[in-house]
Amino acid sequence: MKSALFTGAAVTLGLFLASIGPAQARPTDPQSTAAQQPTAQARQHGIAKDGDAYMGWLQNTTTSAAPAVVAPAATVEGIDVSSHQGNVNWAAQWTAGKRFAYVKATEGTSYKNPYFAQQYNGSYNVGMIRGAYHFATPNTSSGATQANYFAGNGGGWSRDGKTLPGALDIEYNPYGATCYGLSQAAMVSWIRDFLNTYKARTTRDAVIYTNLDWWTRCTGNSTAFNATNPLWVARYASAPGTLPGGWPFHTIWQYSSTPIDQNRFNGDQTRLVALANG
Repeated sequence: MKSALFTGAAVTLGLFLASIGPAQARPTDPQSTAAQQPTAQARQHGIAKDGDAYMGWLQNTTTSAAPAVVAPAATVEGIDVSSHQGNVNWAAQWTAGKRFAYVKATEGTSYKNPYFAQQYNGSYNVGMIRGAYHFATPNTSSGATQANYFAGNGGGWSRDGKTLPGALDIEYNPYGATCYGLSQAAMVSWIRDFLNTYKARTTRDAVIYTNLDWWTRCTGNSTAFNATNPLWVARYASAPGTLPGGWPFHTIWQYSSTPIDQNRFNGDQTRLVALANG
């Protein structure tokens, strides 16, 4: 009987220890690195899994053809790409008049664009000025953590006249709540954390890619960055429209996704080179 009781007690203790073991092994940080599942809406826009997000994914809702856009006197045409474009024919893009490109490098802290080398180096080799962008997921890790991941995986910068400062793609969440579950104040703090860390790593102020609706909803239309960080505004229309965050002007305007994301630099080639050189 004593042996049976001891055996039963040992089993009970073993089960108890087994139950607390995994709990101790779990991350204490609620911002885990577990894969996020795209929403139904995101899946309709080609985001099938964690890491598939791309610039302006929700902007492209009804656009079937490029809008009629009247260009200012001095502009430079460019594109942005991600893994969705695969290997890009950069010679064809150059022939089409594109002179700069932004390439998705990273997302969160677990995704790197598998086509990054072909896209980033290919655009450079054909003669374009190019830069890298990071798709932010503020609910998964801190701004500093993601900035370091970006800077270490393609988002760096060098003063070679052909490398643009990295861009922070901060927009609609394809994996859940629009504002990633953050308050407006917390979102501004997250963005500041990212930008400060990126500048410390590269010496450059990152470009901010966003749109008026998201920025107003999720940051309270914060004016915290309009004197330091260039604005890349997304609006698929005939004009950039009202700018978010009190920015006095936009630096880049994403105006269409047809047949690939179309961008226009607000200035001539010499100003684009100046942005690259810092």
